[in-house]
Amino acid sequence: MENTQNCSMPLLGDRMPEFTVLTTHGMKSFPNDYAGKWIVLFSHPGDFTPVCTTEFVAFAKREAEFKKLNAELVGLSIDQVFSHIKWVEWIEEKLQVKIPFPIIADDMGNVAKKLGMLHPGKGSNTVRAVFLIDPNGVTRLMIYYPQEIGRQVDEVLRALKALQVADANKVALPENWPNNELLKDKVIVPPAKDVETAAKRKGEKNSYDWWFVYKDLK
Repeated sequence: MENTQNCSMPLLGDRMPEFTVLTTHGMKSFPNDYAGKWIVLFSHPGDFTPVCTTEFVAFAKREAEFKKLNAELVGLSIDQVFSHIKWVEWIEEKLQVKIPFPIIADDMGNVAKKLGMLHPGKGSNTVRAVFLIDPNGVTRLMIYYPQEIGRQVDEVLRALKALQVADANKVALPENWPNNELLKDKVIVPPAKDVETAAKRKGEKNSYDWWFVYKDLK
């Protein structure tokens, strides 16, 4: 029970806790060093493990796409920086993939405890957590996977795009946007909040009902 009590988890809409850490790219201060950028912070159970290796390769190959969205990738596990460095070297040597982003060496587990990345039934390994943090340092999305299942990096990229579109256009986005089975790449207009607006929307062209109105993204 001690591990459960010592672990906390930020809520969506909370500012990311501030911490200074050693990474494979030197010391980093979070989220201050990334002010004005989105951060994709993701943890993995451990270096030199097969599933984690496949995930890091996928993240590395899509780094340019994340950067186009003004986002920086940052990995984390409870391993020493020496282990991270050797693992990164192994990936480049054996798989011909360079890991271009920093990996936090959270060997004392302090960051993992702050972010709810430790599971009391899984020893000292971190779970597969993903945090999308906006340019203001606010936690906007969290995804947790068990150790046994690798993440789909394309879904992380899709979610980041969706958040940015939602913010910029003040809309909501349907399941699997922009490839939703019902609405395709259309977006959802916020529901009416008064009787008059609800009545007007009932007969609109792109409307299933007053509470379900959609439109093309311009």
